[in-house]
Amino acid sequence: MTVAEATPKLDALADRNDRAFLGHPKGLGYLAFVEGCERFSYYSMQTLLVLYMVKYLLLPERIGGVVGLAWLRSWHYEGLTGQPLSSAIFGDYTSLVYLTPIVGGILADRWLGRRLAIVAGGSFMALGHFLMAFETMFLFALISLIIGVGLFKGNMASQVGELYKPSDLRRAMAFQIFYIAINVSVIVAPLISGTLGEKVGWHWGFGTAGVVMVGGLLLYLAARPWLPADNRPERGQARVKVKLKGDDWPRIVALLLLVPALTMALLTNQEIFNAYLVWADAQFQLTFFGETLPTTWMITIDAALSFSMLVAVAWFWKWRSDKTGSEPDELGKMIIGSFFTIGGGLCLVIAAATQGDGKIGLFWPLLFHLFNSIGFAHILPVSLALFTKVAPRSINATVLGIYYLAFFAANKLVGYVGGLFETMPTTSFWLLHVGTAGIGLLAFVVFKLVLGKRMTQSEAHAEDVALA
Repeated sequence: MTVAEATPKLDALADRNDRAFLGHPKGLGYLAFVEGCERFSYYSMQTLLVLYMVKYLLLPERIGGVVGLAWLRSWHYEGLTGQPLSSAIFGDYTSLVYLTPIVGGILADRWLGRRLAIVAGGSFMALGHFLMAFETMFLFALISLIIGVGLFKGNMASQVGELYKPSDLRRAMAFQIFYIAINVSVIVAPLISGTLGEKVGWHWGFGTAGVVMVGGLLLYLAARPWLPADNRPERGQARVKVKLKGDDWPRIVALLLLVPALTMALLTNQEIFNAYLVWADAQFQLTFFGETLPTTWMITIDAALSFSMLVAVAWFWKWRSDKTGSEPDELGKMIIGSFFTIGGGLCLVIAAATQGDGKIGLFWPLLFHLFNSIGFAHILPVSLALFTKVAPRSINATVLGIYYLAFFAANKLVGYVGGLFETMPTTSFWLLHVGTAGIGLLAFVVFKLVLGKRMTQSEAHAEDVALA
């Protein structure tokens, strides 16, 4: 994700010493709520998309009505139908969502400015959700959402740090508050949009996401007096050329080599929104006291555990550091996280192998989400911290864009691997994911042994980044 570099100024009505929102500037409250609306919108789509395609849109009696899909199938999805086609479309959509923010950041930095990019992005996202109400416009809806996220995603978090003076110790807590808003949205979106989509009608779920996105956009427009000044370049403004030092290049190469390893490590986690939901919908025991719970609630369970484990893991390593005076470095924690990811995948293998004639109880799936969430807490935020630490200061934002290429590649790979679910034995399918996590583990070990000293002793320079 490219984070816009902005001039550290505030509008005339803003005050860096403002403590109107939980002891923080009023602008932080606005940014947190706007980001929460955007993440609600995004994860509503993530939660519903595969189930919507498998159970409704791509059924034989409806697939022919989707404008442009027949041409796209002949060119890009040749021979795919049903669940494999749904998985492939989902993989392309989610991978592009992580690729376009790089372009969105560049557009904001060079031409549009951050505010115009965010307003345009929010508008495109809302349009995409509303277009989902028309089955014929499905592909155009996905295109609108991809463009919207690209313009919006990378240009929000960059404003949080600028609300504070460089010496203001509240900045770290500000990003924690910002991230809490994201996590609350991820937990709530399946409960509201997911339930409406599955129980009332698919378009109700997508429409709710669109309404929330419009609300977030209006809130952002109202927040202008309390936000940092825009970074739109003035006409004729000179651009400073970036110069790299000799020792910068080995660090850049090391980070580039780490991207494929992260891709493998992320595969199981990203599959949760794809084939995992299809499997859960068909095979999990979700009926209790005569009431069948929405399958999308599995995403809420995962999000709640992920948030809890992020807090628990951070507390554990702080406690251990305070007690012993040491803790593993970034690569060491990523290695530990890979073991938990492997353990989570094995839980799914056991669930599939022991299913028998009935449906799968939730013990093994819940254990999977717990282990996977612990692995998530050791890999994702830690790897982001490693990238910001190792990246040359002069191109830190660009390197963060490189970091998110791992998510692009992982989601693209999920689109292909998820397509194997229909034809591969379920135990083999999840063993494949265990294998990819094992590849990630092996790669992290190699990095630790070969490049660990160079990467962990690089000049540390903390950059304010929010993980979405």
